[in-house]
Amino acid sequence: MQAIEFWKAVIVDRSNFLESLIALLTSRNIRYSVIGGQGVNAYCEPLVSLDLDLVVSAGDTERLESLLKEQFRVDHFPHSLNVSQPGSDLRVQIQTDPRYFAFTETASVRSVLGLMLPVARLEDILQGKIWAVTDTTRRPTKRQKDLLDIARMLEAYPALRTQVPADILERVTAGGEV
Repeated sequence: MQAIEFWKAVIVDRSNFLESLIALLTSRNIRYSVIGGQGVNAYCEPLVSLDLDLVVSAGDTERLESLLKEQFRVDHFPHSLNVSQPGSDLRVQIQTDPRYFAFTETASVRSVLGLMLPVARLEDILQGKIWAVTDTTRRPTKRQKDLLDIARMLEAYPALRTQVPADILERVTAGGEV
């Protein structure tokens, strides 16, 4: 079984939501990149998740929401659009926080669980994880997963340690050396 088949089985994507979403973004020339945990997966040993976090370029955010609503369920939150479709457990969050918009400019195509997708630079993904860990409005379990993702990146790319604030680095390494 290939990675994409495994992922689709885990996310129970019987509606081809993933392919439909990527096709929409591509056909409408919407510049996007993978961030979050799946972005980490593109650089590190992958972990399975039902989430796919994306960011689009600043100029595409407004028209994107109306395009998405034509095909998918879209819930608008303060810093994201959460996109879903019946027949799929895949949870897509499109980041609308302006700090992330520039990530699309330096993205490169990488494998994300068997799909070739534009992925933000490793340093940008790390920065996004740092922002997420320090966001006290996020659930504690989400912030713990963000710490794990930072630990995964530091284990694979030790030179990134200099980019992690000391308090976060201390929390990441509390369970053992990373």
